[in-house]
Amino acid sequence: MTYGGYFEEFMATLDVKIRRKINYGLDLLKFQDIVSRKFVKYIKDGLIELRTEWEGNMYRVFFIFDGDKIVVLFNGFQKKTQKTPESEIKKALKIKKDYYDGRR
Repeated sequence: MTYGGYFEEFMATLDVKIRRKINYGLDLLKFQDIVSRKFVKYIKDGLIELRTEWEGNMYRVFFIFDGDKIVVLFNGFQKKTQKTPESEIKKALKIKKDYYDGRR
C-alpha cells in the first residue's frame, strides 16, 4: 500500500532497472520474515528505510508497518551523502503524521 502518491512520483523518475531493483527489495519485505540490514534500516519514530544500491548509486524509500502486515510506502530519494539527509527524514515523518491523521 502506498500513501499520497509520493512513492509513485519517485519511481516514475527512475530507470526501469533501478525500479526492478527497488521492487526486489519490496518483495523481500512482503515475503520474508527476516530481512537483512543490507536492505532495511530503522531510522526513528517507526520510520524505516528500504535501501537499494545500483551501479554505485544509493536509493532510499521510507516506509512504516501499519499493523502486522501492511507496508505503507512514503517518499523516496537518491542518496548522495553518507548520512540520510535530515530534510528527507522530516519529510517522511510529516507524511507519516498526515497518514495517521487521515485515518482518524
